[in-house]
Amino acid sequence: LVLELNQVIIPTYGTVPDQPNLHAPEWADFDDKPDSLFFSDGQRRVDFVLVYEDESKKMTHKRSDRRKQKRKRQVYESNLINNGLELEATRSVLDEKLVFVKVHAPWEVLCTYAEIMHIKLPLQPNDLKTRDSAFNWFSRLFRVDENIIKPEQEFFTAPFQKEHLSNFYIQDKDTFFNPATRSRIVHFILSRVEYATKNNVRKFGINKLLDTGIYKAAFPLHDSSFRHPSTDPNCPSERYLLYREWAHPKNIFKLQPLDLIRKYYGEKIGIYFAWLGFYTNMLIVAAVVGVGCFLYGCLTKNSCTWSQEVCDPNIGGNIIMCPQCDKVCTYWNLTITCESSKKLCIFDSFGTLVFAVFMGIWVTLFLEFWKRRQAELEYEWDTVEYLEQEELVRPEYEARCTHVVMNEITQQEEYVPYTACGKCIRITFCTSAVFFWILLIIASVIGVIVYRLSVFLVFSATLSQHISGTEAIRKYLTPQTATSVTASLISFVVIMVLNIVYEKVAILITDFELPRTQTEYENSLTTKMFLFQFVNYYSSCFYIAFFKGKFVGHPGNPVYWLGKYRNEECDPGGCLLELTTQLAIIVGGKAIWNNIQEVLLPWVKNLIGRYCAAARSEKVVPRWEQDYHLQPIGKLGLFYEYLEMVIQFGFVTLFVASFPLGPLLALINNMLEIRLDAWKLTTQFRRMVPQKAQDIGAWQPIMQGIAILAVATNAMIIAFTSDMIPRLVYYWSFSVPPYGSHSSHTMKGYINSTLSVFNISDFKNASMPFPSWFGNQTTCRQVYRDFRYPPGHQHQYEHNIYYWHVIAAKLAFVIVMEHVIYFVKFIISYVIPDVSQKTKSKVKREKYLTQKLLHENDLKVVKKTMGKIADKIIKGVDSTFRPKAE
Repeated sequence: LVLELNQVIIPTYGTVPDQPNLHAPEWADFDDKPDSLFFSDGQRRVDFVLVYEDESKKMTHKRSDRRKQKRKRQVYESNLINNGLELEATRSVLDEKLVFVKVHAPWEVLCTYAEIMHIKLPLQPNDLKTRDSAFNWFSRLFRVDENIIKPEQEFFTAPFQKEHLSNFYIQDKDTFFNPATRSRIVHFILSRVEYATKNNVRKFGINKLLDTGIYKAAFPLHDSSFRHPSTDPNCPSERYLLYREWAHPKNIFKLQPLDLIRKYYGEKIGIYFAWLGFYTNMLIVAAVVGVGCFLYGCLTKNSCTWSQEVCDPNIGGNIIMCPQCDKVCTYWNLTITCESSKKLCIFDSFGTLVFAVFMGIWVTLFLEFWKRRQAELEYEWDTVEYLEQEELVRPEYEARCTHVVMNEITQQEEYVPYTACGKCIRITFCTSAVFFWILLIIASVIGVIVYRLSVFLVFSATLSQHISGTEAIRKYLTPQTATSVTASLISFVVIMVLNIVYEKVAILITDFELPRTQTEYENSLTTKMFLFQFVNYYSSCFYIAFFKGKFVGHPGNPVYWLGKYRNEECDPGGCLLELTTQLAIIVGGKAIWNNIQEVLLPWVKNLIGRYCAAARSEKVVPRWEQDYHLQPIGKLGLFYEYLEMVIQFGFVTLFVASFPLGPLLALINNMLEIRLDAWKLTTQFRRMVPQKAQDIGAWQPIMQGIAILAVATNAMIIAFTSDMIPRLVYYWSFSVPPYGSHSSHTMKGYINSTLSVFNISDFKNASMPFPSWFGNQTTCRQVYRDFRYPPGHQHQYEHNIYYWHVIAAKLAFVIVMEHVIYFVKFIISYVIPDVSQKTKSKVKREKYLTQKLLHENDLKVVKKTMGKIADKIIKGVDSTFRPKAE
């Protein structure tokens, strides 16, 4: 492919040094047709627009700098013309310093580069019969009206070849290449045309010219206003249709017009919205089951025996708990945790176990069915063999190709940007940098943990916890709650700040790696950013779920952090409720912040721009100038949209055992996200350069990894974070003889028998509470369930038999749950094929037609030609050996 480009493109470059005759664009005045997408002649379509500020009117730079910039721009535009593009310049209506250069690609240029880029184009209409789905009648209720947006006709396609032009389905040369394809071809040329040579190094590409400020913008045009259809009958007004039938809030329950999205914005944006819509539809099932489990918890909380015992003044009211910190903390009644125990009964119920198992299976169904859907889109949108045929080398990679190596496959020399040793050095450096920044994130998490440990002392001293206290606020504002909420808020702020830093770091590392293609670049950046975000977002949740309250020692012998801070303890009900609080704050805060950042900021910027131009609003403004004043799409495009959704996918799957309402919140957010993203693209941003994409890239294996990890995390949350296993062990083993005194299995007495006893006289001086104990009590209970022998026992404060039963049950539960779900996941993956039979048939039919139309016809022509030559040869031979007439 590089050889092809060198042969086709490079010889047409203009010579930059001392070039005597530079081709310049045609100049034309605006014809007062604001919706026109054509040159001033009304015939040539505007495929791309370049915007620059006239150097003669600039006063901010030195004259020599302005002259250099002008020279580079003139050379660049001359080389564009040498490549066959047609340019027309028009001065701005609102700002005389701005100049808009409209670019048009003629038929010959489109055909030449369509062949170079291996673009697939129609051969003939699809003649395979399609059977309607059994659910077609139901989905029709939510589809866009076909009379408004007509369905796209299906074609069999093949990579374009000029020599087989007659075999392609060409009804009209003006519409054979649609606007998205035309813009993609023009952008390909713009990205590879040279503008200067310095020290025998070619400088080329529109991206570098934009970065240096020689051009202010480069973009394809929207085809109309989003508020009303175009007044030009030659313009299809697809942007207006997309806004009306897709981006408008009234369509929140409608299916997306994916074919029109793909046609207008390209496959890359189309595949994103197809994936987001599919994910949102699958969330409906998860949300229904999650709400059902939540309602089950609400209905059964009043029959939750252990919570009733906590709230019972004769049981929980008589249980005195040991202090949760040294010196400043005092003793307290178990009934203080009454309200939190009631809430915990909602989330820590049997329904949670059912939901965790269901989500382990749901995530597999989602990924497998998405593979099938993705395979359909790959065929329908002509990206099945995209990576092998159409993926082109990045201009930044080409510019660094100075080392010659031997290609093992072609056995020919080719240029690469670095040697094998240089590649190893780059990989080592980049890997080390990634690990360094991940360690930095972990350090920030440790900082938040230290905050938790230190601030708990402050809240314990400030918030009164005397046994005799009866303030209503104490039911809700305990030291544990105050610490959890403030730490979650601080953690959220730290996460948002670090996101800004890690974004820049990931881009710098990936740029240094110098990936060969755009897909490789995005996949490499995706992996780094997700690693950063994974640690950044999930580390605090992992800490609460699996580390907090697990290594605390026991009263009289606590474990200290850094030799100073006493380790955190969980409530008597465990840390599950705190994990739910953490998830709610991070997920809710993240959704609000992202919506403000993604929607409100561009809207405010555009609003300010319109306000500043209000005095000149009476002037008629052309389409290219209207689009210029919209916000530009960032270089990473949809990267942040994917990242936001995959992080949400992680929260929905990894920690769903602690928050069954997670899928419902995700469903509501995604329904809004689809329309907000659509509204943003159609109204606030310039039109993106249409790009090809075969799939969702590196996000697919990332989600598969999350799905595998989610099974383990949810099993361990139920086993080690919730209180379900200790309750089940008590119910089936320790409530009846020989360990218990009840005649039948029951949960009665669970609280009293599971909170270990501690003798207050065994407190060390360093941890002796102040004020000292008063009253007749000589013992207190441990806050957490550690199942130890009571004081006076020969093994006092050592783990009892109950503890080992619980540990064995937890490990057995994790192993059984993981293996059952993994087995079911394996069966589902095996049973559901990645490509449906219907799609396979279409692919085979297309390959057959390609073989028949493009290759067998050639063989027939060769055979026919060779036949004529053979006949002539035979006739010549016959005449040579025929005897002479008498």
